[in-house]
Amino acid sequence: MSLNRLARACFLILITATPPALAAREKPVEPPPAALHAQLARIDQDAASLPTSLARGEKSASVCRHCHGVGGNSVLAEVPNLASQNPDYLLEQMNKFVHGQRKSSAFMTGMIKALSPDERIDIALFMSRQPVTKKSTGLDAHGMAGKALYGKLCVGCHGPHATGAHKIPRLAGQQVKYIEESLKRYRAGSGERVDPRMAAYTRNLKDTDIRDLAAYLSAM
Repeated sequence: MSLNRLARACFLILITATPPALAAREKPVEPPPAALHAQLARIDQDAASLPTSLARGEKSASVCRHCHGVGGNSVLAEVPNLASQNPDYLLEQMNKFVHGQRKSSAFMTGMIKALSPDERIDIALFMSRQPVTKKSTGLDAHGMAGKALYGKLCVGCHGPHATGAHKIPRLAGQQVKYIEESLKRYRAGSGERVDPRMAAYTRNLKDTDIRDLAAYLSAM
């Protein structure tokens, strides 16, 4: 057999024998979101495995620091705090980037897709346990007006202390500009994060109402 024919034969054997194993290693099957949330819940309630997950999460979360700050306290006005956010909410949003349901940032999409499912869970658990840096000393007139609005419109879903629950986000201590821009997008029905409930509750808000709500929530 000639050298060329031998090389072709070896190549055919190689591509027919090894690709399944290689593909399994290079592109593991993405678990369904529900399975990842169930795994997060198990780790969150397991005193034996939680510390290891948090340690891994701190290391993996280093990729988030440039925009979201150390410990999830954002250094950019338009970028949300992740500190003390509900882990189910954080995981849900990361999953949406992976599945193409959130496309607001190509950078975020690429970065999150590079994380394994386990790393996403670890980051969500780690960030959820980081304290929010206190930025306000109290409520001004805008904050007081926002408190009244919050009690009428938001408390039913986000809770009396604006901490949310599970997949409903914590709003307490969030960035002012981020809250304002998010509420305006919901009001306008623009962007990819359209939610019927948020659209209904924000539809009649004035810009001053949004400013007041942001002042109150950021001070909590």
